[in-house]
Amino acid sequence: MQVVQGLGSFEVAPKKGYVSLRRKKQFATLGPATKDQLELGLNARDLAPAERLKAQAPGGMCQYKVRIGAVLEVDAELADWLRAAFDAAG
Repeated sequence: MQVVQGLGSFEVAPKKGYVSLRRKKQFATLGPATKDQLELGLNARDLAPAERLKAQAPGGMCQYKVRIGAVLEVDAELADWLRAAFDAAG
């Protein structure tokens, strides 16, 4: 959340099983993936392929998902993906 807060103004909208992060439209979701991991969904188009960035089927809530199991995984690459999604949302 510290990375996202540094991007600018946005709304946090809690849902039943996840949290939606919104500007004019949703740019990310954050929720549980497993007992030890969180899943970050990103609404951004044409991100460069990466091993931990998983493309999702068209028509879903997010175009990409990333699993996060440790604070160290929140790095510059993840921050860039969040910036792309944040900027695309308006």
